[in-house]
Amino acid sequence: MQITSSSIVNAGFMQRFQSQDKTASDNGRGINASGRSADGLDEQQQREIQALKARDSEVRAHEQAHLAAAGGLAASGASFQYVTGPDGQRYATGGEVGIDVSPVANDPQATLLKAETIRRAALAPAQPSGQDLSVASKATAMANKASAELLLKSRQGSNSNGSLLDVVA
Repeated sequence: MQITSSSIVNAGFMQRFQSQDKTASDNGRGINASGRSADGLDEQQQREIQALKARDSEVRAHEQAHLAAAGGLAASGASFQYVTGPDGQRYATGGEVGIDVSPVANDPQATLLKAETIRRAALAPAQPSGQDLSVASKATAMANKASAELLLKSRQGSNSNGSLLDVVA
């Protein structure tokens, strides 16, 4: 199971910024009379780079939150999907962290603890993605099942030793 940040399709991502007002100020980026910066990029390209940098930071922080909360359950480090910006640099626009979500065989108590960790890892980022919410929901179901198994075990254990009496007066 993967815990992911939402991935952005390159065309959709870029289209969002092409419709922005082209009269935005240059914010001190050194735009010359031809509308290009010292590195040869126009204002639109500069805005795209700023948006890509912001998204890259957001995605990396999102995946780091998953990793930190997952601890030893993380099956892998974060992996990222990239878009190449107008400056030739690669920016992360989506990512995922692999998490071991299998129940612990024949140990509902350990499964319950594991499910709680999975849920915390899925919901660790400030803005969990749809996939994160789905993983959290599945972890909750796994915890509920483990709790039911524990309850059943405790009832069976207490009935087998004769410690419970059902007396009606």
